[in-house]
Amino acid sequence: LYHGQDVTKGKINSSRYRAKVGMVFQTPTPFPMSIYKNMTYAPLYYGVHGKQKLEQIVQEKLEITGLWEEVKDELNKNALKLSGGQQQRLCIARALTAEPEILLLDEPCSALDVKSTQIIEELLLKLKEHNTIVIVTHNLFQAKRIADDCIFMLNGQLWEQNTTEKLFANPQKQETKDYLQGIYA
Repeated sequence: LYHGQDVTKGKINSSRYRAKVGMVFQTPTPFPMSIYKNMTYAPLYYGVHGKQKLEQIVQEKLEITGLWEEVKDELNKNALKLSGGQQQRLCIARALTAEPEILLLDEPCSALDVKSTQIIEELLLKLKEHNTIVIVTHNLFQAKRIADDCIFMLNGQLWEQNTTEKLFANPQKQETKDYLQGIYA
């Protein structure tokens, strides 16, 4: 549901919905083009024009992700040449250029080193102050550090939902308890 409307029923304008929901995949997926073109892709698609405005968006979103200082002199560099952690932060920054209300992340740190994971988790903690974030993770410690609310799913079914604190401290279903104890992987 998006603002109470089922997005699968076709009653909501899909381009409006797509503009308000950003997606970041498990494996970094920068476009095979420059960092700058990755960052201006969505704004141009959604009608933002003007070099100054585009440059402002690029800098602002790269600063939010902590990537600006690392790449500001290399914006014409192919994004595929960035490290894995930098690519993932670029993908998050790129998703933010459309000013989404919701940010969907599928295991955003699973392929990253400890330092990159820490940077992204700190970023997500800041972003959740202004965005709704839905993150899929099998990393229980990451869920505890980031999430306000948790949902445990098993075999594609919603099994249990609660605040993170309550779900981890006192799960109501045996399957949730088993997962938290490492029985399900």
